[in-house]
Amino acid sequence: MAGWCQQQRVSSRPGLILLRLTLALYLLYPSSGALPWDRQASGSPVEGHKVVSGTFSRPVLVVGYHKIVEIPAGATDIRIQESVKTRNYLALRTQSGVSIINGNWAIDRPGLIVAVGTRLTYRRPNEIRSRTGESITAPGPTTEELHLYLIYQQPGPSVYYEYSLPLQDTHTSTEPHTHPAILPLVETVGPTYSGSDDVTSGLGVVINDVGGGRGHPNQVPSDPVVNPVLLAPSYGWISSGHTACSASCGGGRRQVLWVCVETESQTTVPGDLCSHAQRPQNQEVVCNTQPCPAFWDLGEWSECTRTCGPGTQQRQVICRQALRKHGNSTATVVAVEMAQCGGYDRPETTSPCQLKICSEWQIRSEWSLCSVPCGVGQSSREVVCVGNQGDVEGDEQCNLGVKPAPLQNCDMGPCARNWFTSPWSTQCSAECGNGTQTRGVACLLHDNGRLEAVDQSNCSHLDRPMSSQSCHLKVCGVQWYATDWSTCSRSCDGGYRVREVCCLADNMTPSELCDLSATPESREDCNTQPCLPETVSSCSDQYYNCVFVVQARLCVYSYYRTACCSSCSVITHTHSSRTTSAGDDFPR
Repeated sequence: MAGWCQQQRVSSRPGLILLRLTLALYLLYPSSGALPWDRQASGSPVEGHKVVSGTFSRPVLVVGYHKIVEIPAGATDIRIQESVKTRNYLALRTQSGVSIINGNWAIDRPGLIVAVGTRLTYRRPNEIRSRTGESITAPGPTTEELHLYLIYQQPGPSVYYEYSLPLQDTHTSTEPHTHPAILPLVETVGPTYSGSDDVTSGLGVVINDVGGGRGHPNQVPSDPVVNPVLLAPSYGWISSGHTACSASCGGGRRQVLWVCVETESQTTVPGDLCSHAQRPQNQEVVCNTQPCPAFWDLGEWSECTRTCGPGTQQRQVICRQALRKHGNSTATVVAVEMAQCGGYDRPETTSPCQLKICSEWQIRSEWSLCSVPCGVGQSSREVVCVGNQGDVEGDEQCNLGVKPAPLQNCDMGPCARNWFTSPWSTQCSAECGNGTQTRGVACLLHDNGRLEAVDQSNCSHLDRPMSSQSCHLKVCGVQWYATDWSTCSRSCDGGYRVREVCCLADNMTPSELCDLSATPESREDCNTQPCLPETVSSCSDQYYNCVFVVQARLCVYSYYRTACCSSCSVITHTHSSRTTSAGDDFPR
């Protein structure tokens, strides 16, 4: 009990109070001015240099810039590496505050940067499968002191750094330099006692027993020496608040922040002094659960209604509201009444647009000469589509409906010899299905305003017009088909002729679906006129199509009377016979 009282009296002494105050100051203000880390100085791989390295790691930090280390001027072989790939970033600036990499919340592109007397290489792997984090390397030596920072955005950062410094004194301690405003915890005076009474404070500083030697300059001589372990303070974790809410509305998340404090004074100290095993687990709480304000959800503009000239484009505008936000950066969004977004402030849903000025047709030449020296031909002119810059474009760029005609007919008067045609027959040869239309074609000579039919060889230098063409009125369906009539059994005094009749479908296959009541006749009477003495001269037709000459009533011309002698003679004889038999004044 007396010993306990003795300890109480000693602890109140001014020397011990100074000792505890010095210890607290040392813990509160690390010598580098950066956040705490595990740091060590290794042996010198190069003669006359020492290597300083360390690892910075923290479970949770406040979002923003956090200093890791101050790299002195003259440093060489600088190597900084994220241990794992995260959404955090490395940043560098000079002691004077000039940003070198990722300053002022602006993320730079990876690459080579020349600054502070050296070339710094900044790498940020961007492959999806890559697990390598960011890195900064430089050969040095640097001309200014560099401050390394971490831009914290994701929990669990881990950054390894390493650099070399020239040794000024090979016996100099390799411990990091101490801030000049902080005194050493204990200064050893007199001979060093290395017995079992040496005690380590846990900070890498050995506290020696100085009894029997010369006293410390700041120590009261009458004070007995007390074992510092008995005065070591205790530390623990306490909540210091929360991180910022991940969302301003709709239900966000925030984490509880924990700090390490000295139990007696509740003073915040570096986290390394507390047991990480006893650190509370990260906790998330819901925050800002009120519904978010409604907002206008704007769709994409549609394409312009016109490819050129003034047009319009449309977009969809809907009033929506986020009711609840989720942890995976998604939210439950619903459509609400427009009044909740302020109906009068609704964005426009229609907008004028004009992709370009429309192109126009341009006539670039006069009409050419007629294509034929006589008769009807064609003349042409150049018509092009021109853009608003004067360039010739494809015809599809202009309105084809208003294109000026590039061709027109021209009549150079009748040629000396030319083909003449009669009109096409007034109906198709078949009421349904495929049929033909016919017309007469003749070569006529133009001589002093008078036309005369000549042999077709006289017009052989010109393309002969078609005398027949196909026609199609409608699909026949199932119907009766018949062959041509056979030759009449008699040439006069009444005979008969026959033909075949069958029912066919659209695909020309036999069918039994035709109307039997509409079956065409397969036999009919013919040549019912009485027989007359043969008066036709022994002439013959020179062409197979003299029937068309008769139909076109061209037998009045001497050429056709000669070329189609037999046909024209029969018609003339028949007409004369019928005329003679019609009156009683002419002999029979």
